[in-house]
Amino acid sequence: MARFRYSRWDGTQTGFDVDADSLLGEMSDDLLYHGDLNAALRRLMQQGFQDRDGNRLQGMREMLDRLRQERREQLDRYDLGGVYEDIAKRLDEIVEQEQEGIDRRVDEARRSGDRRREELLDDLARERREQLERLAPDLAGRVSELQQYDFMDDAARRAFEELIEELRTQLLDSMFSQLQQGMSEMSPEQLARMKDMLAELNHMLQQREQGEEPDFAGFMERYGDFFPENPQSLDELLEQMARSMAQMQQLLNSMTPEQRAQLQQLSESLLEDLDLRWQMDELGRNLRSAFPQMGWGQRMPFRGDEPLPLGEMGGLLDRLGDLDALENLLRNATQPGQLAEVDLDQAAELLGEDAARSLEQLRDLARVLEEAGLIEQREGRLELTPRGIRRIGQRALGDLFKRLLQDRAGRHEFERAGIGHERSDEHKPYEFGDPFHLDVGRTIRNAIWREGAGTPVRITPADFEIERTEILTRSATVLMLDVSLSMEMRGRFLAAKKVAMALHALISTQFPRDYLGMVSFGRVAREVKAERLPEATWDFEWGTNMQHAMLLARRMLAGQAGRKQIIMITDGEPTAHLEGGEAWFDYPPSPRTIEMTLREVQRCTREGIRINTFMLEDSYYLREFVERMMHMNRGRAFFTTPETLGDYVLVDFLEHKREQRRAV
Repeated sequence: MARFRYSRWDGTQTGFDVDADSLLGEMSDDLLYHGDLNAALRRLMQQGFQDRDGNRLQGMREMLDRLRQERREQLDRYDLGGVYEDIAKRLDEIVEQEQEGIDRRVDEARRSGDRRREELLDDLARERREQLERLAPDLAGRVSELQQYDFMDDAARRAFEELIEELRTQLLDSMFSQLQQGMSEMSPEQLARMKDMLAELNHMLQQREQGEEPDFAGFMERYGDFFPENPQSLDELLEQMARSMAQMQQLLNSMTPEQRAQLQQLSESLLEDLDLRWQMDELGRNLRSAFPQMGWGQRMPFRGDEPLPLGEMGGLLDRLGDLDALENLLRNATQPGQLAEVDLDQAAELLGEDAARSLEQLRDLARVLEEAGLIEQREGRLELTPRGIRRIGQRALGDLFKRLLQDRAGRHEFERAGIGHERSDEHKPYEFGDPFHLDVGRTIRNAIWREGAGTPVRITPADFEIERTEILTRSATVLMLDVSLSMEMRGRFLAAKKVAMALHALISTQFPRDYLGMVSFGRVAREVKAERLPEATWDFEWGTNMQHAMLLARRMLAGQAGRKQIIMITDGEPTAHLEGGEAWFDYPPSPRTIEMTLREVQRCTREGIRINTFMLEDSYYLREFVERMMHMNRGRAFFTTPETLGDYVLVDFLEHKREQRRAV
């Protein structure tokens, strides 16, 4: 069995993680405005948010800015000329040490009194000094000539050999950063193994190009010690090596032609094995062909003045590569699940612990919402579930129109109990004149309590208990939502859509027997199913086609019972109509558009459909049209704003319900 241990909270423990309701609330406005759950979730990942404990979760946009800033700081710090300054300085010290050793050997010969020995050392010293004076001025030439030089001073010889081995290791580490552990020893045997490894790697690349299956497992068994990152596939290994070589190539691209030539000549001097150099060049060509997207031709614009030693080049390339890799991953992540590829330890090193914790929570966003039943995967995309749609509507209802919530001002002001048609799940003792909706179970229980156990059970009128009933009214409503381009341009669309979500939540939860249909209208009109309402967005065309919208609304209400009404939310007079199956647009509105729209108003009036209009624009032309429509239909019109629209619509709807109850 699982065991749990509890302790007193001392203020340092981490609180609860982000919860599904908070997440949905954070992105509900974005979702309603754009109508795209996946885009809203992506923007939430980019912007970040606060969890329910008030802790700030960094967004990916902030992290990307920090990664780019870190990269700029590294590039602004170093000067590539330092690669040569450090080596040149150490070579000068070795040459000076050799010259001092020559002088010491000559002095020892003179003090020995051996004339022959003194003459031989004088000649040898003169020859060595001339060689040192004739050393090439360029770094690569000096290294190459000193490799052929016969040192007279043993300490200088050892220092030069150590420098060459160190430079060779650093050079290979820079070219293959993931081989740092494997290249810790640069013995001839180890170099030979490396040459064999590269040859086999090139062979596997050729096999793959020919459609054959390389023996990756056998390769790792023989040469796995070269790869401390322990790649699990040939593709993973090749990608690691390609990234290292591409970074080294970018570094070379960033150098001046003179600096680049010196480094290339230096590498030729250090890697004397022609076969090893050929294998490395061949691997570079193969990887460039296999991974052309690695940015082989890019440059690293170093702008600093701090010398960059060759020994630090590998570490710097590693860090820049890690920064680039994390930046690419974050920039291309469009869903939370893709952040599972992030190495959180590496993210903490590059961005800090807070950013790593934020990434850990960001990658779980979709999982949290899925486990709460608010979203689900459909054909590779995330979609809202019916529960998620209801939750957004309830939030819109609660946040924007709190006075319509239960036990607050604005709730239905009528007596629920009385003669009606629907059981209310409430009970009372029977009184003379009550409808005889007998609750048999409670009645028998009352008799048993009075008489005690046993049969037969004797029932008297005092035992009768009845179920209360409530008045049942029903209405059918179609909400017509203007989605023309002007609604978005004037900042009114989000408020109107929130009203639609809130009205849907109100009717589905408190008036489940009522019918609610929805129609969006721009240049043309479309029926909007409740499950697709969160995805509804504005039209990218001009036109306000009320006639087509009323036509659809009238057809939707034709088969419904109860009082029928249309609630229309708009910010402009009709500027389009449907004729001959085509949408016609004209601005200012043409007389034909006005005529066709008013004809549809007449049809709605004949079928007993009331049209209530909520105007988000106080223009003369809109008021004139609505007044003509009210005169024909006897509906009502309200001028409102995005801030008060919800109050007007929902209060009017509830007033409509109260009128129905008064009529019963």
